[in-house]
Amino acid sequence: MAQTRIGLAGLAVMGQNLALNIAEKGFPISVYNRTTSKVDETVERAKKEGNLPLFGFHDPQSFVNSIQKPRVIIMLVKAGAPVDQTIATLSVYMEKGDCIIDGGNEWYENTERREKAMAELGLLYLGMGVSGGEEGARYGPSMMPGGSYEAYKYIEDILLKVAAQVPDSGPCVTYIGKGGSGNFVKMVHNGIEYGDMQLIAEAYDVLKSVGKLSNDELRQVFTEWNKGELLSFLIEITADIFGIKDDKGEGYLVDKVLDKTGMKGTGKWTVQQAADLSIAAPTIAASLDSRFLSGLKEERVQAAKVFKSGGVSDILSSEPVDKAKLIEDVRKALYASKICSYAQGMNLIKAKSVEKGWDLKLGELARIWKGGCIIRAIFLDRIKQAYDRNPDLANLLVDPEFAKEILERQSAWRRVICLAINSGICTPGMSASLAYFDTYRRERVPANLVQAQRDYFGAHTYERIDMPGSFHTEWFKIAKQSKI
Repeated sequence: MAQTRIGLAGLAVMGQNLALNIAEKGFPISVYNRTTSKVDETVERAKKEGNLPLFGFHDPQSFVNSIQKPRVIIMLVKAGAPVDQTIATLSVYMEKGDCIIDGGNEWYENTERREKAMAELGLLYLGMGVSGGEEGARYGPSMMPGGSYEAYKYIEDILLKVAAQVPDSGPCVTYIGKGGSGNFVKMVHNGIEYGDMQLIAEAYDVLKSVGKLSNDELRQVFTEWNKGELLSFLIEITADIFGIKDDKGEGYLVDKVLDKTGMKGTGKWTVQQAADLSIAAPTIAASLDSRFLSGLKEERVQAAKVFKSGGVSDILSSEPVDKAKLIEDVRKALYASKICSYAQGMNLIKAKSVEKGWDLKLGELARIWKGGCIIRAIFLDRIKQAYDRNPDLANLLVDPEFAKEILERQSAWRRVICLAINSGICTPGMSASLAYFDTYRRERVPANLVQAQRDYFGAHTYERIDMPGSFHTEWFKIAKQSKI
């Protein structure tokens, strides 16, 4: 057998689909998995899907030897220890100049550690975020490779063909930067995704609980929204979800799904990184908190009983609303909230880039997210244009175009949040986005009082608005004397 162009180890859903995608684009590929049945299953799929040039191997040595030199192997295994185990298994048979690519959702510092360890063995290393789920992996994901630039050049031709293709802006892949930058960017992408999903869920809750929209009406609304400024993968699939009937009983499937959100950890990492870098990310943090609270299903059931017995129903206000006006207001509130969520994510990436010296191009990130990935949206084109106009933009909110749009939507945004609060419906994501905007746009905030308090009890000092320097006041003594 002639040697293959590339190898892929790890044949769960993402790995299988990415391997088939690579093979379909004309690059012969070797595949390996510790559980050999997965290898056979993938080989079968390749035959069924058009006799694709995919070759399966049951042992690591023959798998590595089947790949042309310099060898490139993509791993798609669970983050953490399984990655180290896979590297240990494969690197024994690899030679200087060969390259390993981790395509999983890995913590960026692990990638940097592994890159150093591999360099000592003479191997190149890339940490590559891959977004788009199983469909994206099979037909064109968004890919975020970071690490060895030399390694990226080895496989640039493959990635450019395998990535999602957007007609006006090209393949959804670019060399992100040094070290763990690819993993970091993918992590923040996932954090933005958490925010997006939470905001859409809140829009649904307000429309369903307060507006009393049926699933069929919700499907129509989201389908309509997907033709305008909210056009995106998540809005599209949400419209689809509302139209699917339950195959195990009466009614719609969405109403039978347990209200308890799972997570893999990237949203949590994003919020932790925001805190470490002192970057405000309240929308993303609110979405994470909402997932934590959703997990308390049993407690919430009991709490509902306690408050119902005290006379508090699920919906506090049942006054009739103008459906058409509510739908339009919620659309505007969702869009404005979304701008804030993306602004927070971009600021986090920018802060990390400065700290690590990665020199990341925010406009280019927006471009590669336009297709293939979960947060793909027409809106990303606007973000790319904003950074093209001003690469040093302090915050998306102050881009002239976005500022204008927020100002046009802020009344509707406030109406939706007030209506939700008065109805007892929680909109933590939308509320956090509005609070972010309202804080950012104010020249003076009440932090002066907090600083005075800190100086009062801890002598932490403060600065003044009318003269330079650091000051401390004996607040306690002065206050005590004034009370005598």
